[in-house]
Amino acid sequence: MESLKKNADFQKVYRNGQVFGNRCLVGYVLNREDREPLRLGISVSKKVGNSVVRHRVKRLVREIFRLNRELCKEGCDIVIAAKKEAKGKTYSEMEKAVFHLMKNLLQREEI
Repeated sequence: MESLKKNADFQKVYRNGQVFGNRCLVGYVLNREDREPLRLGISVSKKVGNSVVRHRVKRLVREIFRLNRELCKEGCDIVIAAKKEAKGKTYSEMEKAVFHLMKNLLQREEI
């Protein structure tokens, strides 16, 4: 799994991707034509908390995706944006939020 790094890549997913949200997270997914590895971008606003809190949320989401590679197929870009409610969530709560988000994104678009 690679990560999205450039602002242009994030903007492309925001503009052209499918979107779904829940209490803690908002997810955007965009299918690409190629079969390159999955690219994941994580966005956590300053509204969520200070840098320690924001980095913890990023680490949790990244680890959940790393351990559950089967959540999506190759060849798509995913951006996960955290809401304020993500602050202070445990690993299991975040895992439930990510699974719920991906289940609903899978129903909307075949990823």
